[in-house]
Amino acid sequence: MLRKFLDLIAGSNSSQPVIRRQYAGPKYLAFDIEIAKEIPDGEDWAAHKPFGISCAAVITSDTRQVTTWYGHSSTGTPAAQMSQEEVQAMVRELVRLVNDERYILLTWNGLGFDFPVLAEESGLLAECQALAHDHVDMMFNVLCLRGHRLALDTAAKGMGLPGKTEGITGADAPKLWAAGEYEKVLGYVSDDVRLTLDVGERCWQEKGLRWVSQRGNVQRIELSNGWYTVEDAHLIPEPDTSWMTDPPTREESTAWLE
Repeated sequence: MLRKFLDLIAGSNSSQPVIRRQYAGPKYLAFDIEIAKEIPDGEDWAAHKPFGISCAAVITSDTRQVTTWYGHSSTGTPAAQMSQEEVQAMVRELVRLVNDERYILLTWNGLGFDFPVLAEESGLLAECQALAHDHVDMMFNVLCLRGHRLALDTAAKGMGLPGKTEGITGADAPKLWAAGEYEKVLGYVSDDVRLTLDVGERCWQEKGLRWVSQRGNVQRIELSNGWYTVEDAHLIPEPDTSWMTDPPTREESTAWLE
């Protein structure tokens, strides 16, 4: 059975009232997963599929309520990874939230990572393709507008936000989960969706994304009409990437949709 628990932004008990904020922007639902398989440093991730999913989280912009998912073992402890049935239940809940509650899914690199993993782990390819196609992937926006990738931490700090949780990375999460550090990983994925939502909202409010390049130059993408969905971002004309030695391509993120 899928184990799901609610955690308010302050980490309080879910029985307490939901904290609401003043926010007049899009009704976002930020989403992120953590994989179960440990990937050795420097190795090709694709060679280690399937990854498995240890846990996942969403946060809503209208309530700031975080929901986390993870598998439940027969002994009552979190499972090493979510079962196919548990991942299927999570996908169907995302579909419900998008179709019935009218949330706009929001990710950072969800098109190129989270949703392909969801599709593989759930076996619900069509559902995951539809979710990915209609959602806002902010990193894919950067790729389509500028021709390169950008880290969430860099974007957050460029927008005056605190950045990602220090002392832990996505590569650490599988090791920590396997070691039984469940609360630490659940806290990490929860912090990631909070930051994803904060970046999405801040950029919507300021009508642009700002960051500092590796050379120390301030960069900005104008978003006068807000973020593009994957469908719309893919229609943006290809930017000039002649200055890059090995520029990433959109197809690296979209190939699994075909």
